[in-house]
Formats: sequence, C-alpha cells, structure tokens
Amino acid sequence: MFLKAEHISKKYSNKEVLRDISFGIEAHQTISILGKSGCGKSTLLKIIAGIEKEDSGTIWLNNENITYKNPAGRNIVYLFQEPLLFPHLNVFENIAFGLRIRKESQHAIKQKVSEMIQSLQLQDQLYKMPHQLSGGQKQRVAFGRALIIKPPLILLDEPFSSLDVEVRGDMQDLFKKIAKQFQLTALFVTHDLKEALIMGNVMSYMQDGILKVYNSKQEFINDGKTGVQNEIGFWNGLT
Repeated sequence: MFLKAEHISKKYSNKEVLRDISFGIEAHQTISILGKSGCGKSTLLKIIAGIEKEDSGTIWLNNENITYKNPAGRNIVYLFQEPLLFPHLNVFENIAFGLRIRKESQHAIKQKVSEMIQSLQLQDQLYKMPHQLSGGQKQRVAFGRALIIKPPLILLDEPFSSLDVEVRGDMQDLFKKIAKQFQLTALFVTHDLKEALIMGNVMSYMQDGILKVYNSKQEFINDGKTGVQNEIGFWNGLT
C-alpha cells in the first residue's frame, strides 16, 4: 500500500471523532470519502497531513512511517474548499511559488509553469490577479500550484462545494484528467453522493468516526447506508 493508516483514533474533549480507523490505498488511486458534515472526514485528512495530531495510530506513506513528521516533512498537499491563493501574486507566480521556494532555475520554472497552465486551460489568465478570476479559475490555479511540485499525496477537502453546478462538473472532469496525467494519489472528501462516485477509484463511507472502505463500487452502491439505493429509488419513482 502506498498510503496506509493503522488504528487512527482522535477525541476532542469527551467526543470520539475517529474510532480506530485503518485503511490503505495503492499509488495512483483516488479514494472518495463520503459522509455527512461532522462525521470526522476533515479530521482524518488533517491528521494524515500532520495538521492535527492523532491520539493513537500510525501513518505510513510509501513504506515510511510519517506519524511523527511535521506537515512540511510529509510533503503532502492539502486543498481546502477555498483556493487560498496569494492575493499579491498573479496566476503565473501563484503556480510558480513552490518551484521558487525550491530554488529551481528560471528556465525550469518557465517551462514547468507553461506546461501546467496548458493542462489547466488557463492560457488567457496568465497575468491576472486572483481577484480578477472566477471561482473555478481560482481552484484551477490552486490545483496548479499544488501539482507542480509533484507531491506524493494530495488531500482534497470538498474542494468544489462552493462552486455552482456547471462549474463543479467542469472541475470534476478536469481533476479526473489531471489525476490520470500526473498519476496522482489522492483522498477526496465530499458529502455529495454523485461526486463521490465520479471522483473515486476506491469508495469509502464515514459515519460517526468509523470508516468503511469497499472492495468495489458495486459493493458501495449495494450498501443501504451510502444512500445510493435511495437515490436510485427516487429517480425510478419519477418515471
């Protein structure tokens, strides 16, 4: 397993948020984590990223125990609902930021950013500032800034939830394309059933701090807890 979490538990005061969670995914897969607000999805991502500290358990990434590493040492990218771009930098410089921190040459930066801009279809937005961009464009720039440093793992915490339906669909398609192009390994958290099915190669469902990972999409669909059968029943009822 490329990412492996073993017996992760977490409490806030007397509330048990994560309950002995163990799971793993192979490299170049995206696991969808579906669940209602407050079920522990974001807490799990923050623990994997090193932003929060687990009460117990171990996290392995590419056969390395990263449990006691700080966030910077894990080299994992966490994307939130809001793109959180640098407001004083244009599109090019926002995407180039990680490369400049790593002191790559100007030639390498220009080449890599140009290629990323092409992949993200942002050629016409190159020198615009964040306040001049739409929500979908901002999220594309955030993706570009995250991916250009080639992180081993990317964590997505409901990244499209603030976008309207049409833009959200475009971003889902773009992520699928980029995930394949850059061979991403990702955890994708969402409370949207359709989005979970679209985004994940591997499906999981979280409820009351317990994570269930399914052996197949069909197993996920057949489980009454996930809500798929209710959704199918609703649409069948209309016809």
